[in-house]
Amino acid sequence: MTGLVYKSTGSWYTVKTQLGESYQCRIKGKFRIKGIKSTNPIAVGDVVDFELEKVNDLESGVIYNIHDRTNFIVRKSVNLSKQTHIIAANLDQVFLMITINNPPTLTSFIDRFLVTAEAYSIKTVLLFNKIDTYDEETLLEVKYLAHVYRKIGYECIGISAKAGKNIDKVKALMQDKVSMFSGHSGVGKSTLVNAIQPNLDLKTKEISNLHMQGQHTTTFAEMFDTDFGGKIIDTPGIKGFGVVDMDKEEVGDYFPEIFALKQHCKFNNCLHLKEPKCAVKAALENDEIAYTRYRSYVQILEGEDEHYRTDNWDNE
Repeated sequence: MTGLVYKSTGSWYTVKTQLGESYQCRIKGKFRIKGIKSTNPIAVGDVVDFELEKVNDLESGVIYNIHDRTNFIVRKSVNLSKQTHIIAANLDQVFLMITINNPPTLTSFIDRFLVTAEAYSIKTVLLFNKIDTYDEETLLEVKYLAHVYRKIGYECIGISAKAGKNIDKVKALMQDKVSMFSGHSGVGKSTLVNAIQPNLDLKTKEISNLHMQGQHTTTFAEMFDTDFGGKIIDTPGIKGFGVVDMDKEEVGDYFPEIFALKQHCKFNNCLHLKEPKCAVKAALENDEIAYTRYRSYVQILEGEDEHYRTDNWDNE
C-alpha cells in the first residue's frame, strides 16, 4: 500500500492512503542503518510504501520504502549537532511567520531559514503576524523589514491571525498546495491554522510575560487537510536554525541579491569579504544591499550558527 505521512511522533507515523484511510505505521529497522544522518528518517509529507500486519488483533503498518522527495526543509538537530532534522518533505511553499517583539524574530533567523529554502528551491512567503497589536514605531519596523525582503523578491504579507486580517490572502496562496507554517514558538502558527481552518481547533497558548517567549504547544509536525483544497503542515516552534551541508562558495548563491551581483566581482571565486573590486561590497557601501542581510551571510560563512542556537530562546 502507498500513502502520505500526515504525522510523525518519532517512532510511529500516521499514514493516509489515497482512499482516505489512515494507518498507524512504524519503520523497518534497516532504515536506521542506511547512513541516514537525520534524527528522523521519515518526515511529514513523505510518500511511503507500507504493508499491514496484525499483532494481538491490532492492525498496523510497517513502512518499507520511501519515495524520492521533490524537496525538504532540513536543519541541524539542536541536541545532536552532527545530525540533521528534516522538518517536512515535498512542499509547494513555506510560510515563515515573524513577530517583531512578542516574541522577537531576529533577521539572522529569517535569513538562515530563507537560505535553506532557497537551497531546496522552496518558495517562501513571509507573514508578519500580530500587526493589530503594534504601535506606530513597531509598524514602521515591520514596513522596513517587508521592504528589505520584497526588494529581493520575497512576498511579504502583514496579518493578524487573531483579528482575521489578510487571512483570505493567505488562503488564496494555499489553494491546492502543500504549505508548511514555521517560526518561533509564540508567533501564532496554531492560531493562524485555526483561523484558516477553524474545525481543526489546534491548541494555543499565551506568550510568557516573563521573557516574551512562546510557550511550546505543537510537539510534532502534522499535516491537515483543508476544505478549500490545500494541505497545511503545522510545525513545532523552532528557536535557532542551523544551516546544513553548504560549501562556503555556494552560500552566496542562496542570497538572491548577492547571486545577482557575483558576476561583476573581479574574482569568480570571490567570497565578498576582503577581496578587491568586489561588486557585493560596493553595493553594500552604496546601501543597495541591506546590512542585516550581509551580516547574516558572513555569519553563515563563518559557521556562527552553533553560537546562534544557544541564544536565550524558547525551549523546543
